[in-house]
Parts: sequence; structure tokens; C-alpha cells
Amino acid sequence: MSQNSPDGSHAHTAAATPQPAIDPHNPAGRKTFFGQPGMLANLFSVEMWERFSFYGMQALVLYYMYYAVSDGGLGIDKGVAAGIVGAYGGTVYLCSILGGWIADRLLGSERTMLASAVLIMAGHIALALIPSVIGLTIGLLCIAVGSGGLKTTCVNLVGTLYERDDPRRDAGFSIYYMGVNIGGLFGPLLTGFAWAKWGFHMGFGLAAIFMAFGLVQYTLTRKGLPATVHTVANPLPRSQYGKWIGIVLAAVVLVVVLLLTGVLNPANLSNAVILVVVVSAVALFVTMLRDKELSPDEHSRVIAFIPLFIATAAFFSLFQQQFTVLAIYADTRLNLNLWGFDFKPSLTQSINPVFIVLLGMVFAAAWTKLGTRQPSTPVKFGVALLLIGVAFLTFVTQAHTPSVFIGWIVLVLFFATLGELFLSPVGLSLATKLAPRKFPVQMIALYNLSVALGTALSGSLAEFYSADNEVGYFGTMGAITIVLGVVMLLASKPILKLMRGIR
Repeated sequence: MSQNSPDGSHAHTAAATPQPAIDPHNPAGRKTFFGQPGMLANLFSVEMWERFSFYGMQALVLYYMYYAVSDGGLGIDKGVAAGIVGAYGGTVYLCSILGGWIADRLLGSERTMLASAVLIMAGHIALALIPSVIGLTIGLLCIAVGSGGLKTTCVNLVGTLYERDDPRRDAGFSIYYMGVNIGGLFGPLLTGFAWAKWGFHMGFGLAAIFMAFGLVQYTLTRKGLPATVHTVANPLPRSQYGKWIGIVLAAVVLVVVLLLTGVLNPANLSNAVILVVVVSAVALFVTMLRDKELSPDEHSRVIAFIPLFIATAAFFSLFQQQFTVLAIYADTRLNLNLWGFDFKPSLTQSINPVFIVLLGMVFAAAWTKLGTRQPSTPVKFGVALLLIGVAFLTFVTQAHTPSVFIGWIVLVLFFATLGELFLSPVGLSLATKLAPRKFPVQMIALYNLSVALGTALSGSLAEFYSADNEVGYFGTMGAITIVLGVVMLLASKPILKLMRGIR
């Protein structure tokens, strides 16, 4: 078709060429990773290797403590060893406060994460090379402090890849969480193999090697992160440096004195961590709620986080027993002979990550497809509590079985993993969404405190477990958690209202 131009010549008009739709969340058309920001792949990989080393070590450390010296262990009482593992796990998340504070006030998220990763590697090396309780103490302290800093900052880095209203956030955190569990899957398998072949210290050494690998990979990819990751959100005035150095030194001296006088000892370490976590959480909530620079919406969202904090602690007080009670159960109650092969009890630590890897993408796809129609966060938390309660009740069915088929713990961890997928990646995402702009990393630290409380409780609760008390122990734990799940579901609408537009 042609038409006359104003000067009488013929001008040809072609049919308009359809333009491809522009993704509002990726207007520049940058490379994506499963529909998510491309840099998620780098953080996914870094965390995968860090979790490989962390869970590879975690799978061995309880057995290393309570196995006899003749078997390569330290000969510590089984109940005390479980309490130490719970206290250690709680300290990891407790140290997220320190990591969050350093990131928000001194170094920024990215630099804090890098320093934390180096400290973790040093801890694994200490466990591998330094014998006896001295190596155990140095190693666990370094890994606890480093992991606390890395957990907080890495999650915050993932959060920087999205706008607050981006519906891909929950799916992105589910993919990230799958990376965590790929590392968690292979870590126990390979370190367990090293333990069986060459002893505990070679298992810890393998964890150190892969942590080093993760560090190298991170240094090669860190330039792809947004420039905002280097921003210090709330810089500490130099005039206050002396005061905070004094506070840190005083805290260290106090802990040393308590240890030397016996006030703080391995038997009560888990309860001490619980006390510190509760005091720290209350202090952090009060600090944020009293800040006059918070907007009314931010203030309301912090209040909304309180019941979600309690629900998360309740969930993890059961879920983290896979490293205490369930680890002892695997060693003493399971028949670990399968298809003619005798497996190490650390094998069971890889069951949960297998389910995460298999189901993580399913949940991510479901949240993406449902979009704004997906259940609200309080409802997801309520469902998670119901599922972990059912998992513990499943143990009751085998209470009087002399040698339990390994398939039962697979079923238990299936229910537990479903609960984890409803709560943990969603909770990480929620912390970044509810966070006041002045406290972006410390809000994630507050979420990690809820996990710290649950993890420390898992160590304290382990003292009440015995093979003769399985019906009472697992039945009571499961029933209480199911009741809490029902309460959370009933309270979901009032909580959602306090969240001010955040689901």
C-alpha cells in the first residue's frame, strides 16, 4: 500500500513490526538464571560450596565428640556432646548479629561476607590439623563466627537483586535455598566416606578444601554484584570506635572468666546460648521499635515479625534435632545395613538435602505460577509447623521396634523437608521485605536469631531423649507443635494486616 507524501511523492508504509514484550523486572534484557537475575547463579554457587564444607563438618562433629578415643573420637558423654552441638548451632545464628552489625555499620555486606568465608575456612583447617579438645574449640569458634557473618550477608546480597515488589523474590530465594542443599547433600556423603576410609580429621580436611574452592570461585565472580552491596547502611562514627572496641574486649574477658571458673561449661552451654539469644532478640526488637526514624509502616512490620519469630523458633527446635537427637537415633536405633552394605550414620544427614534438591524447584515454580494468589507468609508458617509436628509423630510408630528400617527416617525427613520449604526460604525472603530501610542486615540477623533459639533448644531438648522414652518424647514434641501450627493459621489475618501490604 502507498500514499502520497506532502510533496506529491509516493511513500511506502510497512505494517508495524511487533515488538517483543519487555520484562518489567528485567528491562535491559540481561542474562537470567531460571528466570531470575543472572547474579543469583554466582551466589547460588558460592553458598553451595560453603554449605558443602559446613554440613560436611556438621555430619561428623557429634560422632567425633562422643565416639571413644580408640575409635578416633574424644570420648565425651553423648548427652553433653549433643548439647554442645545445639549450642554451637545456636551460636552460629547468634553470631549473625555480629555479622549484621559489622555489615551495617563498618564494612558493608560484600566485604563482611568475604572476611567471614576466610574465617570459616580457618576453622575447618583447625579441626583437621589440631588434635583433641583444643582443635575442636578453635575450629567450632571460627566456624560459628564466620558462618554467622556469612549467613546474614549472603542472604542480604540475594535480596539486593530484587525490588521489594518483585513477585520473583520467593521463587529466587527457593532456588538459592536449593543451592544451599546441594552442598548439604554432597558434604556429608563425601566427608563421611573420608571418615570411613581415613578417619575424622581427613573428613574435616575435605571440608576445608571445598571451602577454599568456594572462596576462589567467589573472588572471580564478586564484581558482578550491584554497587550498592558496598554501601554501609548506618556508618559508625569514628568517635565511637574506642567504645565498641572496649565492649568487645569486655565481652571476651567475661566469657573467658566464666569458662575458667566453671560457671559456663559444656553441660550448660546450650542453656546459656538460649538465654543470650532471648536477651539479644528482645534488645534488637526494642532497638528497632524505639527508633523514631521508622515510618508507621516499618514500625507495624517489625511488630508483625514477632509472632513469626516465635513460630520460626518453634519449628527449628524440632527441625534442627536432625543434628542432635536424630543423629543419635541414626547411630543407635537404625539398621544401617542396606543391600548388603554397612553405611555410616552420617549418611542420614544427606536425606534432607536430597528432598530439598528434588522439591526446591517444584516449590519455586509453584510460588511463581501462583504469583499474588499464593498463600500469605503467616499461612505458610502455620502449615510448616503442622508438617514438622506430623514428622515427629511418625517416630512414635517405631518406638518399640528393636532395629528400625532406614526408610522410616526417610519418611520423617520428607515431612520435615516439606515444612522447611514452607518456612525457611520464605522466612529469608520475608526478612528482607519487612526490614526497615535503616536496618536491612540486622533484620536478617533477627530472623537468624529465631533459628538460633530453635537450634539451641534442639540441644537442650536432646537431654530428655532416650530409646526408652520415645513415645513420650516424640509424641509431646509433635503434639505441641501441631497446636502452635493451628494457632498460627487462626492468627494469619491479623498478622497479615500488620505487615502493611507485604504478603
